[in-house]
Amino acid sequence: MRNNQQMMDLILNYARQDERIRAVAMNGSRVNINAPADLFQDYDIVYMVNDVASFTQDHSWIDYFGERLILQMPDASVSYPPHDNGSFAYLMLFTDGNRIDLRLLPVAQYPAYLLEDKLTVILMDKDRILPELPQPTDEDYRVTRPTAAEFAHCCNEFWWVSTYIAKGLWRREILYALSPLNLYVRPMLIRMLSWQAGIEHDFRISIGKSAKYLERYLPADDWQALLATYPRADYKEIWQSVWEMTELFSRIAPQVASRLGLEYNREEEQNVTTYLHHIAALPYDAASIYPD
Repeated sequence: MRNNQQMMDLILNYARQDERIRAVAMNGSRVNINAPADLFQDYDIVYMVNDVASFTQDHSWIDYFGERLILQMPDASVSYPPHDNGSFAYLMLFTDGNRIDLRLLPVAQYPAYLLEDKLTVILMDKDRILPELPQPTDEDYRVTRPTAAEFAHCCNEFWWVSTYIAKGLWRREILYALSPLNLYVRPMLIRMLSWQAGIEHDFRISIGKSAKYLERYLPADDWQALLATYPRADYKEIWQSVWEMTELFSRIAPQVASRLGLEYNREEEQNVTTYLHHIAALPYDAASIYPD
């Protein structure tokens, strides 16, 4: 596997040799001092170029970077809308395990690009047109203190969508039930747990993409309680995950509210919890949800 110095030399040497490339920048975890370094970190590179089309007319130029296991060009795919700034990305995983996410960007778009991400460093500037950037920081990715409206929405979304899970389970529609659980309810639980962690660390932490660092900042019991909410595709286990999620949320949310001086709607929680238990016990041949 090529080491970091070899990869950086490869990236920068190509840029030096090609006059169409006027500047090079890097962002992402490799410029974030708070991100753990490991073998799977991508090289998130931007080449600022005079003419993007001259590169994309023939993609063979990327062979320079090594033998690939797989390539994705999202801007050439019908499944992804192209960037409206004229950029083009090559996502490359190589046979030695390294990965480069290489984005071509028109030079004229650099002012907007430099505002996108505070985790950005300039590696090369042939024309010395780019401004000096401050030290890279992950502050834009940190957990932020919720407003009263954001907190209320999180709670309402958690309890409201929980009823969809119950409906899917009663109907014996297991994929339908798993969808709201995974796509809506659990994200609200993780958001609440992130606020709990933020409070304990003065809102100076980042939990990373997909909450990958959240374990660092939670008490061990709360982390284990969160893991217990991940079921197999089994009706009984999904119901158990619902009880785990609602118990954890109903314990953490009032604590967060109290610490931040916010209001927690306990009536909403009690009403939905009662409803969930009612549906869980409702016979599958029931003629109505509630008797007349």
